[in-house]
Amino acid sequence: MTGDPVAESDDLRLLDAWVAGDKGAGEELLQRYYAILHRFFANKVASEVDDLVQQTMAALLTSCERFERRSTFRAYLLSIARYQLYEFVRKKQRTNAVLEYDAVSAFDLSPSPSTIAAQRREQTLLLEALRRVPLNFQVALELHYWEDMSGSELAEVLGVPVDTAYSRLRKGRSLVKRQLRILSANGRTVPASALESALRDAPKV
Repeated sequence: MTGDPVAESDDLRLLDAWVAGDKGAGEELLQRYYAILHRFFANKVASEVDDLVQQTMAALLTSCERFERRSTFRAYLLSIARYQLYEFVRKKQRTNAVLEYDAVSAFDLSPSPSTIAAQRREQTLLLEALRRVPLNFQVALELHYWEDMSGSELAEVLGVPVDTAYSRLRKGRSLVKRQLRILSANGRTVPASALESALRDAPKV
């Protein structure tokens, strides 16, 4: 388990109180994690961000008995958010089939993101490039760079072994660079070192 042990203990205290019927504890958890959840959904869907945040919190309450507490609360919450996102995508595509999230991207789902507050052209291109890579890779990259998730936390959220999580990061970086080349009107590419910096410095929508 990683992260601040004091904050983690407080998260679990609030979760237990919420499950026991303390609605105020649930509201405090929502306030504590609203920005993270909003950021998770905002560069992937068009206008249903707040609904997905609420659905994630509702799913947390109904599924928390399955939380074995071997990972961080944040990782468990974001694993629920990922499931809510993928269910949203499946319903949007009007299919009961198993979708290949290594293939479908946020751009396929909706050409226009909800809100992107980017000022520099490079940042705008980067955020758009992220939306054009398959969701499995977009999710991995944004959680790693925007939420500073460790390999073990990332593996928990993605539901894969740690080695696979790191593999998705490597492939995701490669896919983003490819999309940047496509999106750049003048064909200018972003060096690998600059890409790492740009991912970390990109506006967290």
